[in-house]
Amino acid sequence: MILVTGAGGQLGQALQPVLAGRAVVYKTSAELDITDAEACRKLVADQGISLILNAAAYTKVDKAESEHDLAFAVNREGALNLARAAHETGAKVVHISTDYVFDGSLDRPYVETDLPNPQTVYGRSKLAGEDAVLEHAPAAAVLRTGWLYSGYGHNFMKTMLRLGVERESLNVVDDQTGTPTLADSLARAMVRIGDELLHGGEMRELFHYAGGGETTWCGFARAIMEQAALPCEIKAITTDEYPTAAVRPAYSVLDTTKLKSHFGLPINHWRDELTSCLTHLTK
Repeated sequence: MILVTGAGGQLGQALQPVLAGRAVVYKTSAELDITDAEACRKLVADQGISLILNAAAYTKVDKAESEHDLAFAVNREGALNLARAAHETGAKVVHISTDYVFDGSLDRPYVETDLPNPQTVYGRSKLAGEDAVLEHAPAAAVLRTGWLYSGYGHNFMKTMLRLGVERESLNVVDDQTGTPTLADSLARAMVRIGDELLHGGEMRELFHYAGGGETTWCGFARAIMEQAALPCEIKAITTDEYPTAAVRPAYSVLDTTKLKSHFGLPINHWRDELTSCLTHLTK
């Protein structure tokens, strides 16, 4: 039996078609509060869970700056509770983390062995969650990702599509570089890795998963408008012109070489993934 936490979120919803036909317990954050250690332990034990796909997280990057305790409760304690529940039963864990564990000071894609240096409460809480899972789960894969989007939930692409209809022009930051990652593809990777863990993979490993290539938020926005045939003009601005509570990394591209070599997973260019996503949305 597989447990999907955070089933109502973007990634949780993306996992559902990938897992169609399999024995799965889906729990939204309202149905399973992962900060409740006893609830996690009881569910994993009572349902005979053999694999936990943890898509539950506190992801409000700016709000986390003023909600430190809540961010850590979900992203660190919640991850720890699931890992400890897994330890009691022997369940395997696939856990999601973020490119925001890095400070963005490099000028080449980050590899798994690069030293994390999170500059935000969100980033620090996610790094603490990584450590908890890798220390306590009997077997686990932690996948760092970033710039997640899809046809599900709330995300940058969907915001741009909405504003592209409403506005003639938009100002978008052009000095933060990363890689847009399609949640549907991340979901497929999670299941593929989870299956390997189920079939005897006793690893406790950290991997990077993101789309291929790189761009800025401005470049991503322009590609969305172009592919969606929206006339909205995207104007480039600097981070300084768009201040936020949390400081984003200037560069957070993730190197996916380790994941590709270990699992043989294909990584498609982010532009191709965007085309696929938009085509599916308009069907």
